[in-house]
Amino acid sequence: MKTLWKGLGTILMMVGITVGQSIWGGGWTVYPAAAAQPLQTMTDIAAHPARESILLGLQKGFIWKYPDGRFYPDKQIVQSQFVASLVAIRGIKETAPVPELPAGHWAKGTYERAKKAGILTDIKIDPNKLLTKEEAAQLVFNAWKPYRGVKMNGYTNTGALITWGWMDPAPAGQPKFREDLPVTRGDAAKMLAYLWKDKGQLELGAKWAEEFEKSLIIKNGVLKGKVPTGSNDFAIMASVIPINNGMRGFLNGELINVKISEYKPFIVFSIRSKSDSSNVGLYQYSIPSLDKENRTIQFSSAKLGGNNE
Repeated sequence: MKTLWKGLGTILMMVGITVGQSIWGGGWTVYPAAAAQPLQTMTDIAAHPARESILLGLQKGFIWKYPDGRFYPDKQIVQSQFVASLVAIRGIKETAPVPELPAGHWAKGTYERAKKAGILTDIKIDPNKLLTKEEAAQLVFNAWKPYRGVKMNGYTNTGALITWGWMDPAPAGQPKFREDLPVTRGDAAKMLAYLWKDKGQLELGAKWAEEFEKSLIIKNGVLKGKVPTGSNDFAIMASVIPINNGMRGFLNGELINVKISEYKPFIVFSIRSKSDSSNVGLYQYSIPSLDKENRTIQFSSAKLGGNNE
């Protein structure tokens, strides 16, 4: 049985429904959330390594349970499920034509949103396809291009995402970057949790950068401004470099008051998550123009480490 539902990915978050893949038809079926089992009674994830990521996804509305209230974390995920989650995290509303799917197809609304956002670039559309690591990683890089740019050169999608830290390597004794391994729903939940957290952190970083930028002023050869107080979960710093080298930093909530003639012609503003040390904002402002350059860490600038052993 397949329920026709246009705009699945976005509407799910607004109306609060639970989605599962019908075990006989391979398509999505939509059920009222009230009919689903409460999160605390989900015995199939109680001791699962991805439990925290699964609970986060269920609570935030970017992954869904089956109609019997179970999650089935070890079941291999299909393309449409993963695409729907990416669309939900991105909050995509606009659409683009997807002629590969006929009018009225149960996944068409979701795929139209994904197409508009570039998630389907170089992807063969097959809603029921069981995903491998390489296929899932390609979808992640497509979805996250507006935030972190393109993947690093010299790596497969799998290798690049493992190196970045958002995908687990292959089990011991196998090639680390093995591409053909299946992606389970638990595996997907862990990857998607990274995306959801990264998006929220990047948005906070951009907000604080705008606040910092509005505070900057140069008058009578003196640069003044204020580092946003931000949150205890983030280390926020503005730094200037004296002409004679060294560094002077200003932290959360501190005022800036420096003679520009004594420093190199730029000020750097950075935001770092204290929980995982990830860079969620890095901006450089030229002095005296205060023109901004976004230098937030990109996929392509990640340190290349390890090999496919």
